[in-house]
Amino acid sequence: QVQLVESGGGLVQAGGSLRLSCAASGRTFSRYAMGWFRQAPGKEREFVSAIRWTGSSTYYADSVKGRFTISRDNAKNTVYLQMNSLKPEDTAVYYCAADSNLVRYRSGTYSTADYEYDDWGQGTQVTVSS
Repeated sequence: QVQLVESGGGLVQAGGSLRLSCAASGRTFSRYAMGWFRQAPGKEREFVSAIRWTGSSTYYADSVKGRFTISRDNAKNTVYLQMNSLKPEDTAVYYCAADSNLVRYRSGTYSTADYEYDDWGQGTQVTVSS
C-alpha cells in the first residue's frame, strides 16, 4: 500500500498553467504505475494520464493530449502533472492514484479504469476561469 498526497491545485485563468504534485509514502513506489484522474461537479471521474513505473511510457486522454505532461521522480517518490493551456473545462478535483497490479507492471502497460487503481490521494482542486 502507498499513501498519496496531492498538491499544487488552485485558481488560474484560461490559458494559464499549473503543476500538480503527488507525493507518495510507503514501500516500492517505483514499482507502481501512476495515474491522474479528475472529477468535475456532477460528472463521473475520468482518466487524465498515466505513467509506467520506469517513466519511459506515458499515456493521455485525448482531451489533454498536447497540453498536459506527466512525469515521475522515483528518487523523490513523486509524480507530477504539468498542465498548460488550461481551459475552463479542465476545472475539476484532480486525484493521483497508484496501480500495483503485477501483470501490468511486468508487461509495462497501464490502465485507464479507475477501479483498477489501488490507492488514491485526497484530491486537489483545479479551477480555470474564463
